[in-house]
Amino acid sequence: MSYYFSTSVKNITFNDAISQVTEALKDEGFGILTEIDIKATLNKKLDVDFYNYTILGACNPPFAYKALQAEDKIGTMLPCNVIVQEKVPGTIEISAVDPGASMVAVNNKELENIAEEIRDRLKRVIKKLK
Repeated sequence: MSYYFSTSVKNITFNDAISQVTEALKDEGFGILTEIDIKATLNKKLDVDFYNYTILGACNPPFAYKALQAEDKIGTMLPCNVIVQEKVPGTIEISAVDPGASMVAVNNKELENIAEEIRDRLKRVIKKLK
């Protein structure tokens, strides 16, 4: 089982890709709780030049609430991370965590059902970006 799913897009800037991902997530009920600019962080902390790489911490509040009710320690696996990266100039890769893969270690049927719904929503986000 893969722990993520992804797509690549061309003819778009990195910042426009982040905007499109954010809007596609919003359409599926997600908000962005965190935005981590890995390139800037590595440059500041290690003085290295890394390619464009941003981690978006996406959260769908109703499903997060259901998950927390089903399993109080599930917050260790929240939010759902979506990455936007540009390893090759002009080609943007967008990848989302597969929450089902994350839940393998948790033996909770109710949580599995929630993870399936979130997986479906994140897959729709990725498909919209092709």
